[in-house]
Formats: sequence, structure tokens, C-alpha cells
Amino acid sequence: MPLKKSPRRSAQEKISAERLVTLVSGQWQREVPDGYVPKMCDSIELLSDEEIWWRANDASNSVGNLILHLCGNMRQWIISGLGGAEDTRQRDLEFSEKGPIPRAELVEKLRATVRDASNVVRRLTAKDLVKEHSIQGYRVTGYEVAIHVTTHIAYHAGQIIYVAKMKRARDLGFTKLPPLPARKKAHA
Repeated sequence: MPLKKSPRRSAQEKISAERLVTLVSGQWQREVPDGYVPKMCDSIELLSDEEIWWRANDASNSVGNLILHLCGNMRQWIISGLGGAEDTRQRDLEFSEKGPIPRAELVEKLRATVRDASNVVRRLTAKDLVKEHSIQGYRVTGYEVAIHVTTHIAYHAGQIIYVAKMKRARDLGFTKLPPLPARKKAHA
């Protein structure tokens, strides 16, 4: 016997399509342009041009390669995949580049790509979020694209920050935790 639906709607059902669009756009803004990008740029600024192109070993990518890769990923998945621009990505070149592309040029490329991607994300509608797209051989919804790219950026931002911390041998001060609540004393 099928379960009866409660006359009260669940919290998930109450979220309107427009609210979901607002949530996705807001999370993108907080996480990418306001969150990861400044941390990556600050990390790059701490590194010399040589360190930006340093690889720990042949199986690892340099910070420069990671920036090129993130730009390629955002262009392919958001700017092209959701925004309709031509997909001109050459993924293998993102990893084969040995530099040196100067720091300022890498930072500007990252910021410009994020600006372009952010413009697409801000224009997304509820239909865009549920519509299926074919990107890099995957069938994904617009919502999945936004989440994929955000988490992909987070993954590589962590790597970039780690290299800067390792090369500078210090905490970069990016983590700000709220103060712990005062503990209640146990009664004796």
C-alpha cells in the first residue's frame, strides 16, 4: 500500500524554483568569486614565477597548470555549457604548459574567467538548472554543472593553497572559525 502524502509540504517542497536559482547563484558568489578566488590569488602572489611552475614530481601539476585547468573547466562547463559560448577547450594543453606565464597574467586570466562564468550563473533560470546539457561527454543538469564546477574549484584551490603554505612554511590565515561557545560548568 503506498504511503499517503502528508497534507503539510516538506521543507524541500516549499523551496520554489526561483528560490533555488537564488541559492545556486548565491552559493556560487560566496564560494567562488568571494571565497576561493581571493585565496588562490593571494597564494599565487606569495610564490615566485619559478615556484608557480614547480612540480613536486612528474605525476603532479604546477600551480600554473592548475590555474589554466580551472579556467578551461569553467569555460567549458559554465561559459560554453550553460552560457552557449563556443567550446574551444584544449584540455591537454592546460597540463602540458611549462610556463613561465607571468603571475599577473595567470591571476588576470583567472579573474576574467570567473567574471565571465559569474555572469552566466547570475543569468540562470529555473529551467536552466533542470535542463540537461551534454558537456565533456556527460549528460548533466544545469544544477549539476554549477555544483561540479564549484567543487572542482574547491579541490584545486586546496592544492594551490597547500603549495603556497609548503613553499612559505607558514599558515596563510585563510581559516576563520567562529569562537567556541562557553561551556557550562558541571554541578558537583
